[in-house]
Amino acid sequence: MSVISGTDRAVRRGCRAAALCALFFAVCALAFPSSVVLGDEQFELYLPLLYGKRTALFSNHTGICGDRYTVPGGTAVAAVASEVTAGVPFGTAADGRAVEYGEHILDALIARGAQVTVVFSPEHGFRGTQDAGLSVHDEVDARTGIPLVSLYGSAMHVPDAAAMDMFDTLVVDIQDVGLRYYTYYITLYHLMDACAAAGKNVIILDRPNPNGFYVDGPVLRDGYESGVGMFPMPTVYGMTLGELACMINGEGWLTAGRNACELTVIPCKNYTHRTRYAVIRAPSPNLKSMRAVYLYASVCFFENTAVSPGRGTMYPFELYGSPVFKDVPGWDFSFVPRSIQGALNPPFKGQTCWGRDLRGVPVEVILERGVDPSYVVDAYHACPEMQKSSFFGRPDRKGRYWIDLLSGSDELRTQITAGADARTIKESWQADLAQFRARRRPYLLYEE
Repeated sequence: MSVISGTDRAVRRGCRAAALCALFFAVCALAFPSSVVLGDEQFELYLPLLYGKRTALFSNHTGICGDRYTVPGGTAVAAVASEVTAGVPFGTAADGRAVEYGEHILDALIARGAQVTVVFSPEHGFRGTQDAGLSVHDEVDARTGIPLVSLYGSAMHVPDAAAMDMFDTLVVDIQDVGLRYYTYYITLYHLMDACAAAGKNVIILDRPNPNGFYVDGPVLRDGYESGVGMFPMPTVYGMTLGELACMINGEGWLTAGRNACELTVIPCKNYTHRTRYAVIRAPSPNLKSMRAVYLYASVCFFENTAVSPGRGTMYPFELYGSPVFKDVPGWDFSFVPRSIQGALNPPFKGQTCWGRDLRGVPVEVILERGVDPSYVVDAYHACPEMQKSSFFGRPDRKGRYWIDLLSGSDELRTQITAGADARTIKESWQADLAQFRARRRPYLLYEE
């Protein structure tokens, strides 16, 4: 594995010098506390690695160089953390004006002479508009003529031999949100696995993790691997994609074994794991604001249960409810899911759902609570007795419910049905979280 910075061009194998790298970036963060520089902005470090190479790109609509945008009539600005605007919809300024996004990494590479031969896209497609879980078809980019190969179609994440023959080096620039059930890192894993088998290089242009300042939630157990969880990590694992790729490589999670992938990471500058970084675009159709990005770690546990997490509204994961709560005291907030882009057939479409509105919860309270099982606990106990048996939906052929796959085992579900409160549930995670923090430490590129 290589980590390349502006002052240190040495190649470091297997992350042995990750601690020194973290120290370097901690010093940078103290010297320049207000300006995070993304990996994709550092052209001088990675363009020389692409000269004479056929380049593949793994990205989507979030690959905006430097996360720069403009407000009409204003000057270009870069993303900054702001709890004040956490509820402002992505794509709009605080005053409601639509923003214009800066240069996309695909255009930047082409403009600077890189030979881009294929683009790989994840769940939701290259433009980030498709519903969750839907297959996305291959196509050709109308403006550049470059093939767009979906890795969330019939092959599910794995590029075929023809696609692998189209490039020499893979460049990765995509905004993740740092949650185990968010699927972009799973697609990255399959790409790394394929590149390791084919002897192709992988270059990750690192980005901050908007949930990178804490580690929380239950850890995935053996037997619960799925398309929404691949590795023994907690719900919120507190690593950038570059760091997680180092861990995937170094822990031997690739088919070919430990450090099988020829991996280079271009780290962010002036970033630490204490940085509150706000992304500028909806990373997927149903994460429409930073508040939703923060709440997703907790409210997503309602997926495929008797409770809607708000899909089919303009505020998914910022509210939740169900028709079953119609006559339950205290559950008087209501909404009606509709068919909209990114949620064409949402749960309880056209039905009135009664539940909770989290839009008024202060962001600092949300962050203080971290992964908060109280939402699911309270909803389960408020559910009328005759509906409790179907609250968690139906199990798969292995007896696993969807909440089991999201949480990483059957423990959260069985704790809830046994009457455990949220505090007891969170306490049960702590030993596993301590072990994970120790396991991930060798792969961190930024100061904790």
